Amino acid sequence: MSTPPAAAAKPADWIATYRRLLHYVRPHWPIALIAIIGMTGEALMAGAFTALMKPMVDGTFVQRDAALLAWLPFAIVAIFVVRGIAGFLADVGSARVGRSVVVALRTELLAKYLRLPSSWFDRESAATMVSRLNYNVEQVAQASSDAIKIMLTEALTILVLLGVMFYQSARLTITVAVMVPVIALIVAVIGRRYRRINQSIQQAYGAMAHASEEALVGHEAVKVFGGSHHEIERYTRLVRGNFRLGLKVVATQATSSGVVQILASCALATIVYVAGRAAVSDGMTAGMFVSHISAMMAMLPSIKRVTNVQTVTQRGIAAAASVFDVLDEPEERDSGTVNTERVRGDIRFEAVSFAYADDKPGVLHEVDLNVPAGSLTAIVGRSGSGKSTLLRLLPRFYEPVSGRILLDGVALSDYRLQDLRRQIAVVSQNVVLFDDTVAANIAYGALASATPAEIEAAAAAANALEFIERLPEGMQTRIGDRGVLLSGGQRQRLAIARAILKNAPVLILDEATSALDTESERLIQQALDRILVGRTALVIAHRLSTIEHADQVIVLEAGRIVEVGRHPDLLARGGVYAQLHGMQFRENLEA
Repeated sequence: MSTPPAAAAKPADWIATYRRLLHYVRPHWPIALIAIIGMTGEALMAGAFTALMKPMVDGTFVQRDAALLAWLPFAIVAIFVVRGIAGFLADVGSARVGRSVVVALRTELLAKYLRLPSSWFDRESAATMVSRLNYNVEQVAQASSDAIKIMLTEALTILVLLGVMFYQSARLTITVAVMVPVIALIVAVIGRRYRRINQSIQQAYGAMAHASEEALVGHEAVKVFGGSHHEIERYTRLVRGNFRLGLKVVATQATSSGVVQILASCALATIVYVAGRAAVSDGMTAGMFVSHISAMMAMLPSIKRVTNVQTVTQRGIAAAASVFDVLDEPEERDSGTVNTERVRGDIRFEAVSFAYADDKPGVLHEVDLNVPAGSLTAIVGRSGSGKSTLLRLLPRFYEPVSGRILLDGVALSDYRLQDLRRQIAVVSQNVVLFDDTVAANIAYGALASATPAEIEAAAAAANALEFIERLPEGMQTRIGDRGVLLSGGQRQRLAIARAILKNAPVLILDEATSALDTESERLIQQALDRILVGRTALVIAHRLSTIEHADQVIVLEAGRIVEVGRHPDLLARGGVYAQLHGMQFRENLEA
């Protein structure tokens, strides 16, 4: 589910957010400086052109100065050439800075996601995280480049044009300046409204991404259970909500723009009136008036753009706040100092209890368990008994609420996370494969340096080579998103091959053979019998018949260990394990 909408940020909050955002611009200051030089050039040339209005009008049409025509056309062309070059530097420079900020933020955000504890992923959907990574960061880029460019360029242009106006007539300029506080007030009010709306828009995009991903990923279930109408209705509600928010932004922008233009028209009418009187009393020439009015008219679009840029700025600030909230989240605790190349694999659980949240019921209660190095321990129990949770504590995806887990006599929290996880290979019932080749999926991540011969040997050990050789390009065949081009059993065998290639001393199999048919399961079991020698293995078994040779069987019931023993001993005891075995035996007979 998506995260709840954030409260509207206070001015101090968004100023701090924007200041933090500018830290990502700082490493690119040489390019930013070139862009600022270009913006300054644009503003100066805008002022120079309006200043030319006086000699152009007075010298050409009033005084009829022929000498003026010798240089004036060249001056006009030169102004626009310089302005074109300056505009190029400003546009390219600011875009380069903006895209660099996008690269830095996206890279840092993804890296942060991968350092967050598993509890974060329980609270926030993948679609919301992807939306923040793609859409939100893009809005941040606009705030850090496009918006800054507009604000700086237009602010400089306004200052330069004000300078031209003061030079031509200070009296007229002061008369118009009374409008400035009113415009500033409008900008401040509009800015607060933009912040409120844009925070809602960020949440709306995350919710839309979540709803669409659920419908598309689960399209088969949607079709079979007639959920199309429900999913379309749900998505339509979200789209319409986002539509209304978008209209609010446009309405706010149009209102502010309209009010500013009305104020500007009042200022223009005042100028015409005061200029007419000045022409009589102060001797203002036609050229001075045209230059002044040209500067005023050139300033209006700049004022409008500065007002409208609030949309981009506030959207970017809201997006930046959502990104920085994640970057400030506490990461997985990694305060361990113990380094080890390879452990023996002796595991001990001491009074371990666990709950997924403080307000959630406990999943594990006072679990005591000894797993000798090199042994095979099977964990069985009804659905929801805590089997998978117990094993997820070993790689420290979660931390126990109380108690501790020891590996070779050392508490897991004392190991460096990287070293700890290097000792463990996991094959879960939910196979994780990537849209890449077969070879790349087997030799994934830290295993990428494996040789083709090692990859092939791992595939053979997992009994995956027989179907890999039938693929169009063998090991180099791409398997599609999440391995969709392979069958469930084939995907499972690739995951097992990856675990075999890792050659870790501790192996976790969380119903690893659940997706296999009987023949494939038999082949995998043969492979497991070979590779389990010398390793500590913890297995959650889908079929109890596959764990008959386990060194010990742990029976979990409601998060507690209720039975421990070997398969024949537990059957003879006639307890929970014998009941589970009997139910499965009857199911097999009925099948």
